[in-house]
Amino acid sequence: MIESATGTAGVAGGGIYRLHGAPDNANFVVRMVLEELGESYEFVSVDRAAGEQKSEQYRRLNPQGLIPVLEVPGQDAVTFETGAILLMLSERHRSLAPKLDSPGRGRFLKWLFFLSNTLHADLRISFKPHRYMPDKACMPTFNAALRSRIDASFSLLEQELEARKGLFLLGADPSCLDFYLAACARWAQIYGTCGRWPADRCPRLLKLLAELETRPSVRKACELELIEGAPFTAPAPVAVAREK
Repeated sequence: MIESATGTAGVAGGGIYRLHGAPDNANFVVRMVLEELGESYEFVSVDRAAGEQKSEQYRRLNPQGLIPVLEVPGQDAVTFETGAILLMLSERHRSLAPKLDSPGRGRFLKWLFFLSNTLHADLRISFKPHRYMPDKACMPTFNAALRSRIDASFSLLEQELEARKGLFLLGADPSCLDFYLAACARWAQIYGTCGRWPADRCPRLLKLLAELETRPSVRKACELELIEGAPFTAPAPVAVAREK
């Protein structure tokens, strides 16, 4: 079901994006970026409580049955994987990332893939640890190791902010990295079974999160995602069913 269409500008070449997702899932990251870019898009609601993401119809979009999926005008296939979507959007619109020949391009890419392949991946495991560790007797050890990895990832990001002396990961202005990081920080504080990440251990990161909360794009995305209050510095779960 198409829930909404927002934004002000169409995609070059005609048509608008179609973002498939559910409240406070990884589509939240993509939605924040689309709102920041001011791009028009339709949001296609996926009913996770009913298992719609596992349906044959949805698996034609993403055979893994995972969210999000972005339909991109002019492309011969949909795009999935959050990091891939962000990279595609930043290149397509030449915004929210260093230019291809910029000295900071390598730094952007390494942190984008770190967020996608390490931090977000570990968080996803923490949401459903029984899928990865079926032995209940080993679960406490597994959760402790996972908690340590997640804490270490946030510490590395805090060190990067300290070393660069910028408000955001790449400097004074936000990039798509910061929206991705903020969503991960939100989820780490309220979801998962291996303990909660305490944001106050990372003061520079906490400042980044507070600054993002003031942006109109984030406020709009939160409204559409049914996220209330301070989404990153004092997060609370949305009042809808999440995937079991």
